Amino acid sequence: MSDSQPVNSTVSSGHAETASGLSRITLRPIGSPLPLGFIALGTATISLSGMQLGWLPAADWKQVALVLVLFTAPLQALSSIFGFLARDSVGGTGLGTLAGAWLVTGAVTATSPAGSTSKALGLFLLVVAAALIVPTVAASLGKVLAALVMGGVAVRFSITGIYELTGQSGWEHVAGWWGVALGAIALYAALAFEIEDTLRRTLLPVGRRGVGRRAMEGTIVDDLGRISHEAGVREQL
Repeated sequence: MSDSQPVNSTVSSGHAETASGLSRITLRPIGSPLPLGFIALGTATISLSGMQLGWLPAADWKQVALVLVLFTAPLQALSSIFGFLARDSVGGTGLGTLAGAWLVTGAVTATSPAGSTSKALGLFLLVVAAALIVPTVAASLGKVLAALVMGGVAVRFSITGIYELTGQSGWEHVAGWWGVALGAIALYAALAFEIEDTLRRTLLPVGRRGVGRRAMEGTIVDDLGRISHEAGVREQL
């Protein structure tokens, strides 16, 4: 099977003979959206850390906000869409949540005075951090590295949210350094998943296990065995 050819799979169920005469499911190979999403994440968190740690002058405050709005949010939104199209609801949910979070953070930052804090943004980031537990836990069942990245973002948003609520510089510095470490992990994850998608095998450790390992090492029959029960094929979500 070449990458340019769609895969046709007849629906499998207890009434396979009947279903095969009624419907046909067409799958089309696409590139993994995870590297793009993680590159956007690494860029965002390190850029924001540059402001929080004083590496950038206060005059660049709005420029950093524009990076979040014009670069990170659109790329992560695009990655989210292709994550869902690739039947990976974990990647779609996680990256979609991040796209919205960075868009809001950038917009609030751009419309606020340099160096100011926002209690509304702080509360929002804490809620987003809690919401990211959902894709983090789900990702840990198949791709540990992706779960590590999502969990790291949750911690980053939590610390930044506390700083926005309290205004204490100590929390700002902790958030900045955590953001730098998270950026390094995100860029490693982007490299690992990009190489994996290019070679069609895992070279750098990504912590695949369970369904994540079967997705790379199993046969197409293994991968499509339960497709009749997936969203978009079954009658209800």
